[in-house]
Amino acid sequence: MPSVATLKLNLFLSMPNKEVRPGLKTRPVNSHADSSVSHKGFEVSMYRVTLTFLLLAMATPAHAMHISEGILPLPWAALWFAVAAPFVALGARQLNVLAKDDLSVKPLVGLMAAVVFIVSCMPIPVPTAGTCSHPCGTGIAAILVGPLVSVLISTVALLIQALFLAHGGLSTLGADIVSMGVVGSFAGWFAFRGLRGLGANLGVAAFLAGLFTDWATYLTTSVELASGIRGTSPFWPLVTKIVIAFIPTQLPLGILEGAMTAGMVLLLHKKRPDLLVRMRVLKESEVSAHA
Repeated sequence: MPSVATLKLNLFLSMPNKEVRPGLKTRPVNSHADSSVSHKGFEVSMYRVTLTFLLLAMATPAHAMHISEGILPLPWAALWFAVAAPFVALGARQLNVLAKDDLSVKPLVGLMAAVVFIVSCMPIPVPTAGTCSHPCGTGIAAILVGPLVSVLISTVALLIQALFLAHGGLSTLGADIVSMGVVGSFAGWFAFRGLRGLGANLGVAAFLAGLFTDWATYLTTSVELASGIRGTSPFWPLVTKIVIAFIPTQLPLGILEGAMTAGMVLLLHKKRPDLLVRMRVLKESEVSAHA
């Protein structure tokens, strides 16, 4: 039995070429006007199709945020996962230890996770590489909660970005964790601790920690990309090319991240010095002397 939709369609097709309006006499449809409207609609459709085709044809390959899905061959992706996994596990263990000693650690870790997530979601195009740069935020996290917990924080941020924002990929998650989480966090932490041990000012140490965090992250990313895509090309020349491609954006971006890191540490020093003491960023004697 034909459906209601089929009956309506047959009725519509069998109607004469007339336009019916309520309360008015029927009149023949102006076929010339109808043809003109159809022609204009066809032109608009063709214009849209042509424009879409041109935009797609002009598009250049991009790695987007972090290292995108499919960029690295499976063996290299698996290798970076193997490197990242122990640091993530140690970060989770370290967080549990810190949380048992101080209940205020978890809210601080949550705040740092939000900072890393938001800061690393700020894409800045790299015209010469067809990719994007972004701040990392792991420098300030490493200073406040330690490099291992910072690795865990970056893992959560990168996973959410890959799943819901298409920033990075799941197969390349290990490589992104190694560059931004492991290398970035430890570079910033060692820079801060080393400079403070040499007597550097708190703001200067934090600035250089943020700077080295950013630059170390992108140097590692360059190595990861070169190792995965080089094929038969020489390794180090390709690394050099990728690093040079990042310089126009990453050089000023590293300085910006250093300033941001220093600003956050100095703000905490002014407003919540007790927090810096609890997280072993400052000694009590330094806070007393400042007061």
